[in-house]
Amino acid sequence: MNIAPYRHGSAANLASGVAVTAATAIVFGVVLGPGHAGTSPLLAGFLARSYAPGQIAVLAIRGGDTTRATLQIFQTGASGTPGPAAAPGWDKHTFGKPVTTPQLVRRPAGSSRWLVRVRLGSSWASGDYVARLSWGARTDYAPFVLRPSRPGKGRVLVVEPTNTWHAYDAVDGDSWYLDSSVHVIDLTHPFASSRVNGTPVPAGLPDQFSRYDLGFLRWYWHSGYRADFFSDDDLEHLSSARQLRRYRLIVFPGHEEYVTSHTFDVITHYRNAGGNIAFLSANNFFYKVKVSGNTMTGRTRWRDLGRPEAALVGAQYAGWDEGKYPNRPYRIVNTAAAPWLFEGTHLHNGSAVGNYGIEVDEPSAVSPPHTHVLAEIPNELGPGKPAEMTIYTRGRSTVFDAGAINFGASAHWPALSRFFSNLWSHLSGERNDS
Repeated sequence: MNIAPYRHGSAANLASGVAVTAATAIVFGVVLGPGHAGTSPLLAGFLARSYAPGQIAVLAIRGGDTTRATLQIFQTGASGTPGPAAAPGWDKHTFGKPVTTPQLVRRPAGSSRWLVRVRLGSSWASGDYVARLSWGARTDYAPFVLRPSRPGKGRVLVVEPTNTWHAYDAVDGDSWYLDSSVHVIDLTHPFASSRVNGTPVPAGLPDQFSRYDLGFLRWYWHSGYRADFFSDDDLEHLSSARQLRRYRLIVFPGHEEYVTSHTFDVITHYRNAGGNIAFLSANNFFYKVKVSGNTMTGRTRWRDLGRPEAALVGAQYAGWDEGKYPNRPYRIVNTAAAPWLFEGTHLHNGSAVGNYGIEVDEPSAVSPPHTHVLAEIPNELGPGKPAEMTIYTRGRSTVFDAGAINFGASAHWPALSRFFSNLWSHLSGERNDS
């Protein structure tokens, strides 16, 4: 069945049609009233971390006592700032722009688990998307990455840390952060309605995504720049670093903590061949894992295997706040190391900006020669334990590391949007006068 996409204003600006099928009939144009839906939670998750435009994405739904729910797809971060400029019908938890109309799906009779097949728009832009299920007053989300139909058309690749999203997922106790005896992570699991410490979060949204990726996406969609997006799986499926040679810049916007040997090799070879890298978070390339099909096993620190992450990233994980060290501003200390990065930002040596911390990086003895500290938070984790933002050049490659896990989340802040634009423009070679 063909379902029309979300339409408002000019139809030329909207996506192609979406087909949704389930084991039973689909009902159109109906919004569930409170008397027609149960109240117990549903858990929904896509069976793959990424899809290509035009593919059929499979959403697995379990739990709950409702027999039907409303399904809608959103492009996360693309709605604009809340207010008159926001996309009509935007989603408040993901700042999502709707790309389909709400449609009703039904649970097959007698089924505890149901599958919904969604044909994705063939013209949708590569990026992060979510499916939102609504029933009664409740909602549940399921994220996926839309990879490009043909990689390498643009100059920039953005890699979303889908391995880390799942490592922190509390569903069914399947997390290293809940139980140290867990050795295998199911990458098809839906996402929980709480963090591993029990704090509630919007059901179905990865905690790491909401905290560290979403602010970057809000900046990205309104920056005028465009890029290809990959999940961790898509990097894993590359046969060699040669497939990345079309990209001038690879951006890791979130917490890229869990990587395989293949990914570490591919990104190192990309750097060695002159590719630029921007790490917008902290604690990147920290744990070695193995991914086979839909399972991830691990974990061992790369530095304990003789491969410290600072040799690639420029700095490495120094610690976390342990719940007792508050976020504090970065202080700019060395604009001369990258004057292009600060152009037009009104930031200068001695300027304070933002509030950062949680997990932080600092250079080590294995950081590449001439690694420069651009900004620091002195004593962020106690006396003599700073957070440090770094940059280094190796041959034709430049590598930037934000040094604080929540730095990329502030990309949409007015005080920093020019900083991020400078970083993107200089390392990608793209100019943006919008």
